Amino acid sequence: MERRIYEAAVEGSVISLLNLLQEDALVLDRFMVGCYPETPLHIASMLGHLDFVQEILNRKPEMAGELDVQRSSPLHLATAKGYLEIVKKLVSVNPEMCFARDRDGRNPLHIATIKGHISVLRELVNVIPRAAQMSIYHRGETILHLCVRYSGQLEMLKLLVETIGDNGFTNSKDDDGNTILHTAATDKQVELIKYLTTINAIEVNALNAYGFTSLDLLTQSSRKDEKDWEIAEMLRRFGAMHAKDLHLSKHELGTTHMAKILTSHHNQPTNNVLQPRNDGSENVPKKKSDWAEKMGSALMVVASLIATMAFQVAMNPPGGVWQDNADSKSETHTAGVSIFSDYKPSFYSWFLNFNTTGFMASCSIILLQISGLPIKNKFFIWILMVIMWIAISAMTVTYLLASLALSAESDDTLNTGLITLLIWFGLVGILFLVHVIRLIKKMIKCVRKSIRQPRQPSSNIA
Repeated sequence: MERRIYEAAVEGSVISLLNLLQEDALVLDRFMVGCYPETPLHIASMLGHLDFVQEILNRKPEMAGELDVQRSSPLHLATAKGYLEIVKKLVSVNPEMCFARDRDGRNPLHIATIKGHISVLRELVNVIPRAAQMSIYHRGETILHLCVRYSGQLEMLKLLVETIGDNGFTNSKDDDGNTILHTAATDKQVELIKYLTTINAIEVNALNAYGFTSLDLLTQSSRKDEKDWEIAEMLRRFGAMHAKDLHLSKHELGTTHMAKILTSHHNQPTNNVLQPRNDGSENVPKKKSDWAEKMGSALMVVASLIATMAFQVAMNPPGGVWQDNADSKSETHTAGVSIFSDYKPSFYSWFLNFNTTGFMASCSIILLQISGLPIKNKFFIWILMVIMWIAISAMTVTYLLASLALSAESDDTLNTGLITLLIWFGLVGILFLVHVIRLIKKMIKCVRKSIRQPRQPSSNIA
């Protein structure tokens, strides 16, 4: 029986349907209580059989609310195919199905918009206008976003905007923070942009989640054509700007106000106000702050690298570890113990000490950087730099000891290691001496400044 009624629905034969109902008056009821993938009303709505749809709705109007395996209603299917008359019949019986969503989260208004069936969409929004405003799709897109993205029809966009009204909905954003103007600019839809810019409620300089305006998205497009210049001029004519210019204009008044405050203080520098130097370069406090921040980041990266190296060397010492236990007169060792430590215990002790020093120094830098303490000033950065010198020097000695341990014992190898070590510590000593000289010069400069300061009032009076 079910197969025969499916065949009648495919053919759209009302006569066959009536004959089947005479044989079994409950055949339509079984589709509503059974587990069928779809009802005959779904099939007839999808194929556009208006008379067949009308006959079923006359007998079982509640079947208009049934969903198939994809959670689509007959209204979903008729809308997707653009069958206006069937849509009218289904909506008149059960208008609330305008809100029903299928497995993809789409309601009939979404489908009509995506497919570009403006006559069907007009019927739906006329029946329940609020359905358009409540139609939020996946990824936060509104029905207006879908209209711009998929159909791109100006008349459809006008219909939706006029139906929804001026209540901020035209500036709604999707999950990426894009308004419909962002979407239209990305797709270079000239007619839609021309219409959107005439709407008083539209925000032409709205920023998306990445801080871009619609003009930014247009200029960043990888596929340039003749539309770009036309759209850009259109957007600028209605006040569109790039995000960087928008930021400047918003803070221009505040900047001017701050300049007046600084002028009223006789241009005297304070600790909180950054004063430009006479040579036109950036102010010293800002340069010091930038230097401290960049140096702190560099120290963090290097410390992490050294800590990783030291950890790996400790876990996998040069020469490897014993793989088995041995307890005999000729040989005694334990599995997992370093071969290096058994054959050259004194060398291994020095090796482990320097490696541990490098590891702990690096970990100390990392700990101080993430501790939340105010260590971003120049003095603490210098302390971190000294610790870093210790860590690098310790790893240098660790490398030399490991190289000597893995090399054949000879005077040449030992001399090479000693020469390398002397060169390294000589370089460190030179750097240390340079910094000491710089520190002494700064101290002398500060002392001279403090000595001269009391004499300034008397000279000015004279």
